[in-house]
Amino acid sequence: MILIGENLNIMVTSIGQAMKERNPKPIQDLAVAEAEAGVDYIDINLGPARKGGEELMEWMVTIVQEVVDLPLYLDTTNVKAIEAGLKAYKNKQGKAVVNSIMCRPERMEAQIPLVTKYDAGMVALLWGPEGMPRDAAERGLLATDILQRAAEAGVAGEDIWVDPIVTPVNVQQNQLLECNQFMSELEMIAEVLAPGCKSTCGLSNVSNGAPDHLRPILNQTYMMMLEKLGMKSCIVDAFDKDLHEIARGKRPENTAIVHRVLDGDEPDMGGLNKEAQGYVKTAKVILGHSLYSDSWLEL
Repeated sequence: MILIGENLNIMVTSIGQAMKERNPKPIQDLAVAEAEAGVDYIDINLGPARKGGEELMEWMVTIVQEVVDLPLYLDTTNVKAIEAGLKAYKNKQGKAVVNSIMCRPERMEAQIPLVTKYDAGMVALLWGPEGMPRDAAERGLLATDILQRAAEAGVAGEDIWVDPIVTPVNVQQNQLLECNQFMSELEMIAEVLAPGCKSTCGLSNVSNGAPDHLRPILNQTYMMMLEKLGMKSCIVDAFDKDLHEIARGKRPENTAIVHRVLDGDEPDMGGLNKEAQGYVKTAKVILGHSLYSDSWLEL
């Protein structure tokens, strides 16, 4: 599993303040820490960045690339800021990736040309003109539209990352099932429209709103499930060591038990250790076999 570090985010108080003050040290220290933790990409998330976004993104890309060579995801809804970041970007270990391009005509028309102009990658975010797709079928239609447009613009399939949109399990369990269903169909769509395209997601969204101590097991379990469904990368907390080990194939016994649940098996809980039991219970919550509650691990 390819890992993209999510931590360089304007919503993190210390990072947002450093951005505002143009203080490079906290930002560079965090970028180095993410790289040392073992992520493959670093996401620079400026949020809307409506005021001064161009200058801020250019500055961020420059100072981050002073201390790390990892490729970057450039994350903001400000199109001009995206272009400023792409202009400043130096390809050291891989292309920059525009994170993300929504499946709305005005966004695709404005941003896909930047991908080809600067030889970048792109995240195709399946957020349509009416917002969140209702089900797997709508995700398929949105994916078909944006992949066709990207192919017509000359974007290579291997430079596209499709994001089906992961939602919080504590409020939208049914949407996770629709996301799972779409993932099982994406390879077929990609073979026709964008051979070589990959998939990604904001993994931490699945645990958004859950108590802090429960977030890691939700993120880890869902990553194992998504991997079986063909997901190639996830935007993650760079400092979740257990998640890193799972992503690198170092916890095969846990991955195998979660995959069994996904296949419809009912593992004998009495024969499992406490950690494995936790992953089984969490997988069942994500699949909607059990209703979400903050006490699901205790039941």
